Amino acid sequence: MGVPGWFSRERTESERFDRALDPSPVRRDGEFADELAVVAALRSLGEAGSPDAETRERIRAEIEDRLGEPIARRRWRPKMADLVAAGIALVLGLVGLTLLLSRGAVPGEALYSVKRAGEETALGLTFGAEAKARKHLEFAGNRVSELGTMTDASPAAYRTALTDFGSDVRAGVTTLTTLATGGNGRSPLAELATWTRQQEQLLATEQARIPPAARADLTSARGLLTRVQQRTTALVSRLNCYEITTGGSDELGVIPARGACTQQPAQPGGPAPASPAPATPVPAAPGAPVTEPSAPSSDLAVSSTPAAGSPTPAPGVSTTPPVFPPPITAPTSPRLPTPTSPPPPLISVPPLLPGLPPIVIG
Repeated sequence: MGVPGWFSRERTESERFDRALDPSPVRRDGEFADELAVVAALRSLGEAGSPDAETRERIRAEIEDRLGEPIARRRWRPKMADLVAAGIALVLGLVGLTLLLSRGAVPGEALYSVKRAGEETALGLTFGAEAKARKHLEFAGNRVSELGTMTDASPAAYRTALTDFGSDVRAGVTTLTTLATGGNGRSPLAELATWTRQQEQLLATEQARIPPAARADLTSARGLLTRVQQRTTALVSRLNCYEITTGGSDELGVIPARGACTQQPAQPGGPAPASPAPATPVPAAPGAPVTEPSAPSSDLAVSSTPAAGSPTPAPGVSTTPPVFPPPITAPTSPRLPTPTSPPPPLISVPPLLPGLPPIVIG
């Protein structure tokens, strides 16, 4: 095939050149003279570039001096942005953990103020007046539930719970009554009445556990619920009336109107229907006989009997029909010709580029 022979020749030449590079005491012919000259020149260059003994000693001394000195390490210094981010993350983590731990706090405990702050934050993140009012009632219900879990609490803690209950009830009731009388209907008032009855029952069951020093606050809270029930009932009874509220308000919102429940009065009478205008006789052309107007039809005929209080015409006196003068014709000027506009084009394309005229076909 030729390939094995070529491979063997290449190998033979390589071996011959390798033997030529090896030092030999036998003098060789000039077969690889040029190649051997290049190899000798490269070897001489390599020997010329190597450092001498003095240079080697100097390099060794510098290396030993550097190894004896301690290597200065660069200290890592945090950036201000990293410190601020770490501080914010730490604060948020502590706040979240504190809010989580304060969920079960009751009045009188250290975390109760944190719990109230969390409720205020949740209220601020609630959108809509009705949704905020329901949040207030939810927080008020939480105060009543906390009364059942308070054990060995001081009278001041009970007063705090009942005071917060009253403030949330007033805020929620004020908004709901205003919305109900403003067009939301009976649904908010019905839900408010149901919620009030439930809280009244819960407060009644907690009355025996309240210390005597806080009984007055409990009585005030129950009285507030009673007034809310009365206000709700009064507003529901006035929703179908023309006048629902007096226009004033108090701590529970709008004040219901008093007096008879009247419906919306009818609007004042509109303009009276226009009576038909009497028929006016049309004057005839000049020289034409004047004709009397035709008698009215039978359904519009007036009775021959004179009405009471109307003057009776004297006998023998006949009424003459009215005579109208001929119309006066005004001089007329010749009419100007009506300008005719050209028909619109069949196809009109707006200009493709600014400054060019439009394309009109037709």
